[in-house]
Amino acid sequence: MSDNNSLLNWKPCGRPGNSVLVGDYAVCEPYQQSRHSTGLFTALGGLDNTDLWAFMPFGPFEAAADIDSMLAHVNPEVPTEGSWQTMVIRCAATTEILGVASYMRIREVYGSAEVGAVAFSKKLQRTRIASDAMYLMARHVFDDLGYRRYEWKCHHANDASKRAAIRFGFQYEGVFRNDMIVKGKNRDTVWYAMTDDDWPLIHTGFKAWLAPENFGSDGNQRHRMETLRCS
Repeated sequence: MSDNNSLLNWKPCGRPGNSVLVGDYAVCEPYQQSRHSTGLFTALGGLDNTDLWAFMPFGPFEAAADIDSMLAHVNPEVPTEGSWQTMVIRCAATTEILGVASYMRIREVYGSAEVGAVAFSKKLQRTRIASDAMYLMARHVFDDLGYRRYEWKCHHANDASKRAAIRFGFQYEGVFRNDMIVKGKNRDTVWYAMTDDDWPLIHTGFKAWLAPENFGSDGNQRHRMETLRCS
């Protein structure tokens, strides 16, 4: 908890994204071009995946080298202010690379970070693996590193991302109008966040939703995550 008294002795947090995060369904590991280039392009690149990048400031990608170049730019070997820590998402059962998400706007001194540039392959979308990956990344910042704030931002027109933010437990905080120009068009950016005060209930909701007993023999969920978070 981050009340005023506890902040008198506040100390900066460590940088997220340097550890392999292992869950029941997903594994999130720090991006390395030599290990991940081919798998990321297979999951996210090419003409069949053009739509995945519609609301991103980069992409789509016609070759693995294009993804490598973008990720090398935002993940320098020596981290700088504004650089990312990109996590590659694998299926825990098969080790197949299925997507990517990055820790961004990392402010260790304040204990605040963002999860962004989230790209789920079609095989990853709406799966337990995807939810487990988002749980692992949030748990890492709050439980392992002691962060106070965790953010999610997206294009105001990206309804799927806005729904995902709410489902994962982020709270709506407002719209930054005329925030960016992306691919020749205006972007109003919607801000969401969760805090260390919110995290215990969100953590409970994730764990209850991911539990095997929450799924029927057909693989469909018995209870929505939002419902479990409120119970």
